[in-house]
Amino acid sequence: MAAVPPVCDFGWRAIDAVLPGVDGRSHSILSQAGPNGLVVAFICNHCPYVKAVISRIVCDANDLKAEGIGFVAINSNDADTYPEDSFDQMKLFATTNGFSFPYLHDQRQTVARDYVAVCTPDFFGFNSELGLQYRGRLDASRREAGAPGLRRDLFEAMKQVARTGDGPLDQVASIGCSIKWKDDA
Repeated sequence: MAAVPPVCDFGWRAIDAVLPGVDGRSHSILSQAGPNGLVVAFICNHCPYVKAVISRIVCDANDLKAEGIGFVAINSNDADTYPEDSFDQMKLFATTNGFSFPYLHDQRQTVARDYVAVCTPDFFGFNSELGLQYRGRLDASRREAGAPGLRRDLFEAMKQVARTGDGPLDQVASIGCSIKWKDDA
């Protein structure tokens, strides 16, 4: 069953944490911010919603660099129950898909809980002051990639954030697989 996150809580402050990355180094989430903001994306390896749009996520992350927006992806899924989301599989997924941004492992799921992440993918777009300005979808794709030429909701919203500091008032929530929580978490 698909999960849908709540609407944007404008101004909510980004939370920092240091997590291991697939590149073998630990990364601070907030240190990934560009001069105009940051996108924190909760994704995973096995979700059909993520798989359908991963090339678009990588494209948007790359294009947002030119707008002064940093990008970081976090996998918080329970890898014991979903082995395809293991750290070793994350490394392979990042390499296969040409990630140019840190892909971090939230093994204890504390970051996902702090952000109140709901699904994969779940996007949080922050301005230069690290106040939340976007909590919406990548584009209109679902379990299959949408047609070429779809409006790039995340990209357009973050371009606006880069230029004005404010996100669009009208935002369409992301949809995806629910985060796979550990039973004891």
